[in-house]
Amino acid sequence: MTLVFQKVQTEGIAQLSYLVGDDSTGTAAVIDPRPNVEVYLELSREYGVAITHIFETHIHADFMSGARELASRLGTAKIYASGEGDAKYDFDVEKIKAEDSFEFGSLVLTVRHTPGHTPEHVSYELAEKDRVDSPWGVLTGDSLFVGSAGRPDLLGEEETEELTKKLFSTLRDYYLKLDDGVIIYPCHGAGSACGADIGERPMSTIGYERETNEFLQYDDFDKFKKFIESGAPPVPQHYPIMKKVNARGPKVIGSAPPIQGLPAEQFKSAADKGDAQLVDTRQMLAFGGGHIPGAINIGDRPEMSVWAGDMLSYDKPILLVVEDESNLDWITWHFAYVGLTRFAGYLAGGMKAWENAGLPIASLPQMPVQQLAEQQDRVQVLDVRTPSEFESGHLPKAKHKFVSEMRGGVNGNLNINQSEPVAVFCGSGYRASLAASLLQRGGYEQVYNVPGSMKAWKKAGYDVQK
Repeated sequence: MTLVFQKVQTEGIAQLSYLVGDDSTGTAAVIDPRPNVEVYLELSREYGVAITHIFETHIHADFMSGARELASRLGTAKIYASGEGDAKYDFDVEKIKAEDSFEFGSLVLTVRHTPGHTPEHVSYELAEKDRVDSPWGVLTGDSLFVGSAGRPDLLGEEETEELTKKLFSTLRDYYLKLDDGVIIYPCHGAGSACGADIGERPMSTIGYERETNEFLQYDDFDKFKKFIESGAPPVPQHYPIMKKVNARGPKVIGSAPPIQGLPAEQFKSAADKGDAQLVDTRQMLAFGGGHIPGAINIGDRPEMSVWAGDMLSYDKPILLVVEDESNLDWITWHFAYVGLTRFAGYLAGGMKAWENAGLPIASLPQMPVQQLAEQQDRVQVLDVRTPSEFESGHLPKAKHKFVSEMRGGVNGNLNINQSEPVAVFCGSGYRASLAASLLQRGGYEQVYNVPGSMKAWKKAGYDVQK
């Protein structure tokens, strides 16, 4: 027997899913699949195994589950989801409970109830068939991360206290009782808002986490609760939306979400109607050089998934401007990862077609950090990073507004003078360009983006205030 164990990392949403199985029996399972399921089918063919089981650790909040998508492609594989914590689903699942086990040759998966992040959360122990009571690994889902743990505040204030108690119990009464050599395989890595300051390594051991993970250092619940409350990042707007979508059952897409090309004049008509939201996915310098008035800039990096989910409306379709039309499938999948699958069209021929049609063009000036340093007394600086980032170090006299708090509009909720120049600042310029495009759309005329932002500012040796 050869163990089949393959991690699949989805950048942007920082999500980790797994294919596990046994090539002697030709059977395998996928745990916590993403919506673009082709990767699991390719891996199963590469290893010569059939995917017979699809497991979920919990009802996900940060991305759209691919369980139904994968099941539809396979035909016979069943979806297995937690029946703990009164979990309810509006689609067909095989409900599983703690202590249930599944064999794949000599590999055994055993279900453990690990609530805290959610009431129904389960993890899956990995063990050899003749040593089931001595697991060598655990697929931890969102209960235990590298250097962190799953946040208990995603279901609302009324449930946070109880979930915090359950998380405390899960960490102390389950994970800390495992042997030091047990390997943990979480559902998320660094960059996910499902936990505070998740470590960069994709895996760890119980022994290493016992020594280094601050979430595992508390014997007193009240101190643990205080620590949890102080470190949680802001909740993205799409998390409660995705919770409902994944409990109801995500729709089966079948392939990359469909999107039609629209000639420039037709694209303009669609944008002018106001029924769709206009998103330019080009990089900040290209967007700054020239873009369609009213567009917001969410550049086509992997993290576009997170920012699309956090900033866009789920009630309106999306009009896209892209740099390279051959990347459309990649781009639309990254929107689909967070449940955004309705597209009104893309600009056929890109901005070149828009220019050639003689249509209006706006620009977003870029202010290098050297120029900003010279003009600090004449320019308002708006820092749009998270509160914790801002507190860790910011420009002197900078004002703060987290970009996510600007999704509903900017008029009247910013402490800046609309008639004076404002330079928008973040960690690298990516979020600043997004925020600056929102300011422009809101009527601010003297707006500048700062490319490189804090990275460039520090590299240039300028002062940072704490």
